[in-house]
Amino acid sequence: MQQIDDAFSITAAIIIVVTVAFVQEYRSEKSLEELNKLVPPVCNCLRGGQAETLFARLLVPGDIVLLTTGDRVPADLRLFEAVDLSIDESSFTGETEPSLKTTYPINTKTNSVSDRLNIAFMGTLVRCGNGRGIVVNTGVNSEFGEIFKMMQSEEAPKTPLQKSMDSLGTQLSFYSFGIIGMIMTLGWIQGRPVLEMFNIGVSLAVAAIPEGLPIVVTVTLALGVMRMAKRKAIIKRLPTVETLGCVDTICSDKTGTLTKNEMTVTAMVTSELYRADVSGVGYNGSGEIILSEDIDSYKKQMDSMKRLLEIGCICNNADITGGQLRGQPTEGALIAAAQKLDMFGIKDKYLRLQEFPFSSEQKLMAVKCIPKFGPKDEEKFYVKGALEKVLSLCTKYCSNDVIRPLDADRHKQFISESQYLGRKGLRVLAFAYGTKLDDLSFVGMVGILDPPRPGVRESIRTLQASGVSVKMLTGDAMDTACAIATRLGFYATGNAVISGQEIDALDDHSFAMRIPSVSVFYRVGPAHKLRIVKALQKNGAVVGMTGDGVNDGVALKKADIGIAMGKIGTDVCKEAADMILIDDDFFTIMAAIEEGKGIFHNIRNFVRFQLSTSIAALSLIAFSTLMHIPNPLNAMQILWINIIMDGPPAQSLGVEPVDHDILIQPPRNVKEPMITRELITSVLISSSIIITGTLFVFINEMSDKIVTPRDTTMTFTCFVFFDMFNALSCRSQVKSVFTIGLLTNKPFVISVTGSLICQMLVIYLPQLQKIFVTEALSVGDLLFLFCITSTVFIVSEVRKLFKRRAISREKRNQVYQDHMV
Repeated sequence: MQQIDDAFSITAAIIIVVTVAFVQEYRSEKSLEELNKLVPPVCNCLRGGQAETLFARLLVPGDIVLLTTGDRVPADLRLFEAVDLSIDESSFTGETEPSLKTTYPINTKTNSVSDRLNIAFMGTLVRCGNGRGIVVNTGVNSEFGEIFKMMQSEEAPKTPLQKSMDSLGTQLSFYSFGIIGMIMTLGWIQGRPVLEMFNIGVSLAVAAIPEGLPIVVTVTLALGVMRMAKRKAIIKRLPTVETLGCVDTICSDKTGTLTKNEMTVTAMVTSELYRADVSGVGYNGSGEIILSEDIDSYKKQMDSMKRLLEIGCICNNADITGGQLRGQPTEGALIAAAQKLDMFGIKDKYLRLQEFPFSSEQKLMAVKCIPKFGPKDEEKFYVKGALEKVLSLCTKYCSNDVIRPLDADRHKQFISESQYLGRKGLRVLAFAYGTKLDDLSFVGMVGILDPPRPGVRESIRTLQASGVSVKMLTGDAMDTACAIATRLGFYATGNAVISGQEIDALDDHSFAMRIPSVSVFYRVGPAHKLRIVKALQKNGAVVGMTGDGVNDGVALKKADIGIAMGKIGTDVCKEAADMILIDDDFFTIMAAIEEGKGIFHNIRNFVRFQLSTSIAALSLIAFSTLMHIPNPLNAMQILWINIIMDGPPAQSLGVEPVDHDILIQPPRNVKEPMITRELITSVLISSSIIITGTLFVFINEMSDKIVTPRDTTMTFTCFVFFDMFNALSCRSQVKSVFTIGLLTNKPFVISVTGSLICQMLVIYLPQLQKIFVTEALSVGDLLFLFCITSTVFIVSEVRKLFKRRAISREKRNQVYQDHMV
């Protein structure tokens, strides 16, 4: 078309839009890479004879790695020690049954993963037991390396929200092309130059097609993920951000999430029914054992307490070095209690022959040992676990070094003592020993305190007020579970409490009918947690599930949002989860839900602005063609509007600070579409005002029926001003801009200010005047345009005022109805 200036200008516009898109996509990808570094895989390794915790990436062939239940294997290992070691290799074999590992050489002609039973492969998960192995391959040289290379070649799927945005973009493009084709056809019928109409048509297509939608969605989600990282929540997958705002039920594991998981033995009851309180906190020997009664000699009572704690130290895989715990908090609490009686190195006096690891199903742990320095034929089992499980294996009890038969009365006394400790909110752990696992002697029990986290009660209350149901899941006994639940603000009586045994007795339909009224689940295992999640989802709930152990992995994966603990969480639960809490704090979940809701609202605000501007630009040209008047905007002016529409002013709506009042709003309905009737109404009102005002200015300026540079400059500037005021009104759908603050969104202020400065340059800079066909305007002209274009903002503010009054009136009516009920 020999329009050299326009060709260069259009190329520059394309470069600007593409560059902005590329930079934002690149930054979001880099941000996600940085997030992945925040939770690097770690492992326990022997170096210089000392156990160390290292990043898996630092391993080299020849290192010795220690494996225990819940670990992810950090490299290919040749096993030389395996104690009931079972590893989930489903990522390789597809078989759900874990592979039982051995240390013996394997003679086989095949080279399949399932045949190499003496190798632990990188990326697989330790389901139970423990072991040691020598690193033989790392990274891309491992068995997992080939799979990893294939994974890298695959592109990550788009999020559901991005897909809906793409669908919206496709629909808008289809309708836009239809309208543009109609405009060009009408112009040709009216006898207008074909090239001129083609030029306008191409410009309209560029302006109308919302190519910025997918970019803004991705960037907004990525920025939300970064904000969550600052608030101690690591989001592993972008779709999680969308779902967070929809969560209406949270199933929370008690230990480590609702409570601190800083286990401390605070009470002891021996099989002779001697009682003691334990002072001091932390994983150290500070504190003392305070006897409650003086019915026997001090020495007898202390000997009985030592016998109890000795079993707790022998049947134990934890270790305390320099006040630092390596292992499970419950086991650390037992060692710390023993140190208060100067009992050090108990475990080193015994040689462990066999271990039966703790499992959620068995609810106990047992080890078979012999003394290192005594008779080698004195093999004994040392057991710790839930009281009812341990007592079921006991036929005798210890009474001051004398073994007596366990009768029904004594059995009831032990149960009564356990219930008393449970009512105090203590976790009860029982101990026994003997030569046979089904013929043990009961030694006593301890009460372990796990205090609630600060602020959890207030967080639960806030979530419940916003319509989010919070349910507590624990393996504790009923008394302990109810005591802690009541302390946390749960309703924990009657039908609000259910046990794992009761769940087993209900069919799926009956359980789904009862579960809405239940707030506390006690004595639950992995299968129960999975059934709970499934039952809630069957009822239409969007479920968030928290957990930290291997037993939580299946439920975390099944839940809509799996939330793992970053500090105490095992690799299994972190792998299955969508979100990881760095600080293991329940309050962080509330902050993440708040962010999730805010992100969705920001995306919807952007869509509202994008649609109203696109409809206004298309309709403006369509009406001018139908009215047989010249086009109000030329091609370069339309392209400039497109840069503003998809550029920083529009995209800064995606980083609008989260309104903290949004947390008290109910969860978002996942079935509700992005484009609601209310949104369409708002878009049509804003578009109508923009079209009417812009056409009025154009027709008013074109009084002589001849289009001059001043006419198009006034019309062009009018449309740009309308865009800026429309963007300002789109910052919130309900609240006034003056309430949320004109300067609270700094990127928005900067981008709007920059756009207005650029518009002034287009009007007053001679070089740009030639390209955009503009001329200088007076101060009076700008004030006139300011007054007209502010109408879109004023009307929006009035609509919000009426909407707020309607919401307030609806709340008062609801309160009145609730009061009447």
